[in-house]
Amino acid sequence: MAPIKVALAGAGAFGIKHLDGIKNIDGVEVVSLVGRRLDQTRDVADKYGIKHVATDLADSLALKEVDAVILCTPTQMHAAQAIAALKAGKHVQVEIPLADSLAEAKAVVDLQKSTGLVAMCGHTRRFNPSHQWVHRKIKAGELNIQQMDVQTYFFRRTNMNALGQPRSWTDHLLWHHAAHTVDLFAYQAGAPIVQANAIQGPIHPTLGIAMDMSIQLKAANGAICTLSLSFNNDGPLGTFFRYICDNGTYIARYDDLFNGKDEKIDVSKVDVSMNGIELQDREFFAAIRDKREPNSSVAQVLPCYEVLDKLEQQLGK
Repeated sequence: MAPIKVALAGAGAFGIKHLDGIKNIDGVEVVSLVGRRLDQTRDVADKYGIKHVATDLADSLALKEVDAVILCTPTQMHAAQAIAALKAGKHVQVEIPLADSLAEAKAVVDLQKSTGLVAMCGHTRRFNPSHQWVHRKIKAGELNIQQMDVQTYFFRRTNMNALGQPRSWTDHLLWHHAAHTVDLFAYQAGAPIVQANAIQGPIHPTLGIAMDMSIQLKAANGAICTLSLSFNNDGPLGTFFRYICDNGTYIARYDDLFNGKDEKIDVSKVDVSMNGIELQDREFFAAIRDKREPNSSVAQVLPCYEVLDKLEQQLGK
């Protein structure tokens, strides 16, 4: 088979995670890298053997050889860039969140349906081996979720990325970080979210966003979820999921899984990799080759953004 040729936009911390994952996937070649600063982008491109670099996504979309685009750009650019990629006839994977408004998310979904191209959103938790392990147990009828208790904690009082470098944009607890859990809860519960409530702490005087937030969710089958989010937490960082089920309790920490007694569960054989980002990318490329809808397609995750929109209205924006 001819290799799938990819343009990746966003040469920052998350773009590099994708480049590292793609290195392990046969039949895929990153041929173009887009970044905000040309020199920095060229340095990353040289490290990964990428020949074409640009500071404008349009330059990469104009390359006839490009089959697909992965967007690891600031949240506020996701929807417009996904639409541009689809209009250029390219398959697209956009990192979470799909958009920071429901209207923009719907616009991406509508365009995907009209083009028939593969369009996927990076809801990585669907692919982490830890969450896959739980999902398979649920699908097999061995588990049912009673409650999920989730903590999403960072210490991010300035615009810094995961590598500690300055960001050109402002992150958001609701439209970015809550999106992971809102989608995962409905996905794992196997039922739509029918009730959602949110409260938030004070708005940061400089960043203009809430630094603390609490969200409650209820699925149609009765399962509930409590999500606590903070950019003020000076301690263990990341997101930690506690699944309280009718047949056991499980704690997922990224790609690792533990039972309720904090005994580690071996998830190394769940999939071909322990890297959730790599598994997400594998699904994207497999869907392109198989001409099918991917897990975490933009259509599948749209209900998540409908919930986020309702929560934003509650919070009064």
